[in-house]
Order: sequence, then structure tokens, then C-alpha cells
Amino acid sequence: MSTQNADEPAHENAEQDVIAVDADDNPEGLVNRLDAHTGDGIRHRAFTSLVFDGEGNILLAQRAPNKRLWDTHWDGTVASHPVEGQTQKEATRQRLDEELGISPDQYDDLRVTDRFEYKRYYENAGIEHEVCAVLQLTLDDTTLDPDEEEVAGLMWVPYERLHEHPEWYRQLRLCPWFEIAMRRDVR
Repeated sequence: MSTQNADEPAHENAEQDVIAVDADDNPEGLVNRLDAHTGDGIRHRAFTSLVFDGEGNILLAQRAPNKRLWDTHWDGTVASHPVEGQTQKEATRQRLDEELGISPDQYDDLRVTDRFEYKRYYENAGIEHEVCAVLQLTLDDTTLDPDEEEVAGLMWVPYERLHEHPEWYRQLRLCPWFEIAMRRDVR
């Protein structure tokens, strides 16, 4: 049962489920996506994907203004939730295609590099409580076709510089899961 107020129109997330997990990322069933991101939240499975070019730059994507949480913040590159029966790699391939028009023939090194749990509140709008897998890949072909409903802006940034000096990019308002993933990344 969703915590949605009966007088409010249903948010699109209320029509989707995410995979609830324990601290070790073991599935514990499906929960409503909106419920997972409101109140105290429900720990669930998520992923973030870091997309690089061959020059050592990372593609930052600005989340669209219509996003419920962390709207207009910059992410390192796409983040979402796998659905039941979907691997992190399959979910990443799907979101790269849907959000940026990146097809699997543009890369061949998609890999999971890390996993961590975090919990962050966003203003009065909701919460993220996720066990987040980090996936990385390098584009052989950097052709992009962004979906404006998902992505408000794109920027290639020298990753080593961003990794070593994130404070220089503070004005971008980076998503918390991306900051954690980057801080944990050992290069």
C-alpha cells in the first residue's frame, strides 16, 4: 500500500516496484518504489554507472528537473534500480540506452567494480536507502542521443581531477551516490 495522499495525483513511481534487500544485497521481496523512497525509506537494490571515454574523462549527466529526488543534480552517468529478474548489467544497458541512446556496441567492458550501502534524505521530498552497485565502462564511440525527460545536461569531465579535487566541482551539486562511489574508487 502506497503512502500517497488520496487527494494527490499518483506519482509514476507509485506504479513500479523495486527489490528490497538486506545489508548483503540478498533479495527480501518487492516493495513499492514510492514507498521505498518516502518516510524512513526501505533498503533496496540500486546501481550507478560511470561512463568514461578513452581519454580519462567521465560523462556527468544532469538529472532532469522533473525527477522527484535530486532533480537537476549531476550524476556520474546513470543510476536506477534493476527490476525483478534483471541483473545490474542488464539494468545498466537498458538505462544507458533509454537515457542516453548508448547501445552495447559502443562498449565492451561493462563491469561491476564496487557495492556499498548508503542512506540520504533529500530536502522534504524523500530518501534513498540503497545497496548500490557501481558499474564502469569505456565508450569506444561517444555518440549520444539523450532523452530530455531524463537528462537536462551532459558534461565530460577529467575524472582524475574530479576524483582528486571534488570540491572544485561543488557548484555542480553532485548526487550523493555518485560522490560515495567516486570517493571509494581506487585508481
